[in-house]
Amino acid sequence: MATPALEKKRESNPYVVSFGRIPNQFISRSLIIDNIVETLNSDIVEEQAFKLTGIRGTGKTVTLSAIVREMNQHPQWVVVNLKSGGDITGDLVANLYSEVSFLTKYVDANLNLSAFGIGLNLSKKSPVASLDVALKKILQEIQRKKKRLLVTIDEVHKTDAIVDFIQEFQILIREDLPVYLIAAGLYEDVESVENTDGLTFFLRAATYEMTPLNLNMIREDYRKTLRLDTGTAGKLAEMTKGYAFAYQVFGKYMWESGGKSITNEVLDQADEALARMVYDKIWSELAPRDRWFLNYLVQKDTMSVEELLTITKKKHNEWSEPRKRLAAKGIIDVSVRGRIALKLPRLREFVKNRAEE
Repeated sequence: MATPALEKKRESNPYVVSFGRIPNQFISRSLIIDNIVETLNSDIVEEQAFKLTGIRGTGKTVTLSAIVREMNQHPQWVVVNLKSGGDITGDLVANLYSEVSFLTKYVDANLNLSAFGIGLNLSKKSPVASLDVALKKILQEIQRKKKRLLVTIDEVHKTDAIVDFIQEFQILIREDLPVYLIAAGLYEDVESVENTDGLTFFLRAATYEMTPLNLNMIREDYRKTLRLDTGTAGKLAEMTKGYAFAYQVFGKYMWESGGKSITNEVLDQADEALARMVYDKIWSELAPRDRWFLNYLVQKDTMSVEELLTITKKKHNEWSEPRKRLAAKGIIDVSVRGRIALKLPRLREFVKNRAEE
């Protein structure tokens, strides 16, 4: 007769460490999802743009995918997912033409978009001057059909195409057209778009930060899914610090181990995944002074500012800018006055390994 561990190994691992898709086992950010979905489905929508922001691995893409899946259940919505790096307006018009049947018919009958490689070449119709004009006409048709358009852009970052699209978006909503936007991106990337001249609307759009997952929910998930005792499940949950990617990482390697205790092998595998898929990239983007301070900060999970300045022999003004940058990147928590806390799990082990290298 097979043991429980062998039976579990025969099942598909419910945890994944690849970005971009909804895992079989995940903790939904239901408050964010429900709030945005309910707002969008209101008779009078008071918000027309939303931002999901956080560091790598906090679940932005998974949350965005869950919202899209929910909105696709409502027939009054046309949902288009776009890449940040492309020609946003052009990709949007092309997508609407190719994927939405009533818009395909409308464009073929009314708009000559052949200059942009879209639709039929209507010799009797003058070519549309620009894609902005085409998008406006398409939105008027969507409005006439009593539908709404939701545009989602993942991994948003500042490009000329993004800036142009958001500027055009502002004009479209001023004309009361039914277009809505959800953009997801890293703190610094979203901020770079917000701070662009002429994009006040985007700056004021509703922002949802991917805060840490609830540790009690992670513990209960580990207890049931991994069949761990409450103490071990709780210890494993605490090690994640609520970081969504770490929750998947620890779950995956505990599942694969088939054991009931947290072994060094599991920790080594988790450290490797965190480093390779998240921390190496974060580290490479840090300023040399930020890395220097971080070598001292990782000595403890939390420390006072005074303690940091004592051991580094630095002054407050020398710590000020690194503090802002490390906090903006989601590496440290400085919400409690005079205290510094590490937000990322197993970061001490990562920094120590980098120092040894």
